[in-house]
Amino acid sequence: MKQANRLLYFLALVKFITPFLLQNGIYEPHRDEMLYMAEGTHLAWGFMEVPPLLSLLAWITHFFGNSMFWLKFWPSLFGALTMILSGKLTLSLGGRSFSIFMVFLSFIFSGFLRMQFLFQPNFLELFFWTSIVYCLIRFIQTKQIKWFYILGICCGLGMQSKYSVLFYIVSLILGLLLTNQRNIFRNKHFYFAVLIALLLFLPNIIWQYLQHFPVAFHMNKLQETQLQYISPTSFLIDQLIMNFPVVFIWLSGLFALLFVSSLKDFRFVGFAYLIVISLFLLLHGKNYYAMGAYPVLLAFGSYQLEIITSYRYKFVRAILITIPLVLSYFLVPIALPIMEPTKLAAFYEKRNIKKMGVLNWEDGEAHPLPQDFADMLGWEEMARKSAKAYHSLNDEEKKNTLLFCDNYGEAGALNYYAKKYKLPETYSNNASFLYWMPDSLHFNNILLVTDDIHEMEHDFLKNFKEVVLFDSITTPYARERGSLILLLKGMNEKMQQDFKLKIIKSKKETSPLQ
Repeated sequence: MKQANRLLYFLALVKFITPFLLQNGIYEPHRDEMLYMAEGTHLAWGFMEVPPLLSLLAWITHFFGNSMFWLKFWPSLFGALTMILSGKLTLSLGGRSFSIFMVFLSFIFSGFLRMQFLFQPNFLELFFWTSIVYCLIRFIQTKQIKWFYILGICCGLGMQSKYSVLFYIVSLILGLLLTNQRNIFRNKHFYFAVLIALLLFLPNIIWQYLQHFPVAFHMNKLQETQLQYISPTSFLIDQLIMNFPVVFIWLSGLFALLFVSSLKDFRFVGFAYLIVISLFLLLHGKNYYAMGAYPVLLAFGSYQLEIITSYRYKFVRAILITIPLVLSYFLVPIALPIMEPTKLAAFYEKRNIKKMGVLNWEDGEAHPLPQDFADMLGWEEMARKSAKAYHSLNDEEKKNTLLFCDNYGEAGALNYYAKKYKLPETYSNNASFLYWMPDSLHFNNILLVTDDIHEMEHDFLKNFKEVVLFDSITTPYARERGSLILLLKGMNEKMQQDFKLKIIKSKKETSPLQ
């Protein structure tokens, strides 16, 4: 057991380090990462997109200097911790070194590689989904009451990291009700745990109430622009693609949970997986929404494969290890941008990767790079050129100039690089940036960054004395390529009033229950 534990911690360290070694240095923070980093400078009990836990980590990252290392530190750390939980679960079942190594391969050669390297709420969600089911399993194994209280903390903090944690909690409850483990609901300590979870989540509930539940606006917007276009077939296919090199491991885990008699005490976990998949199919969830359900399946699958190959079929272990290592040739360049964009696009073209659908963006079209990778390019060019435009103004003009961006990625980029390029705070009416936009600002000029390539054709520009198309974004493969940087000088009173009303209207629209 000690040897297996040492191996687990060593492999967790390797898991932590690996993404830092793989990602090519030409890539910058992802557009979503810069939104969440901005939330770290505006701490609150909630945001339009997510609960507040990630913003606390962003605040700490700012404290340590805002570097790429610290930006990636947190997802890598929680990724390693999630793997440790899966490994510990395997050991608690009776697994040894082989099953631990299979767990390691599962985390290195799957969609976790990307999700646990991006500073997005997904890495916290993965950790808390795994923690919640881990606590339930450990209670069943040990009957120790402490696991209920740890469960309550995990549920509360999980809900403070991402609302979709609730889907798994509901699925686990339904899974328990469908099995003999329903007697858990007769234990008073379970309800104390529920109370702890509610108390931890209460500040965000109050914030949502005071803000008239902007999460409803965010979900409606998401449904209109993205979720309605996701087909059940593509969702199910993506479950296989995201875990393709290790699909045999989690399928083994699911089979064992549902049909192996020695694991019948944990059958509720298998039912919970089927329920949460059904929920996301019904609600047109994105493919990665269900990823938090896989660490526990991978743990049981690794254990089951070790049991099967313990005696007569030990030679099969070499094959089981070789499969993900070989398939990683295709998976790793999809999970992380390990080459510069030109070489990566050529790799995809040569291997005809677009057939897998991983190059499809939200517009439904295939592109040279995955959307996530295109969202990691062009931001510093944007900040540098915007700074050049801003510093072309004299001191008086700067005092009366508003930096404004059409989307949160652009605003996040200018704020992320603000210290380096000596820029003031940049605003936007998109995403949570809208909350930080004062209802009224005194300015005569706007430095506008827009992803609308037809911006110069719009009538509102007639409200300025001078309109200068200063520059544009030219970084190859960047999703923001073609975005424009405009200097708008001498705003008239009508435009000032219209702008103020636009911000007030946008804030009201994000509070659907107001």
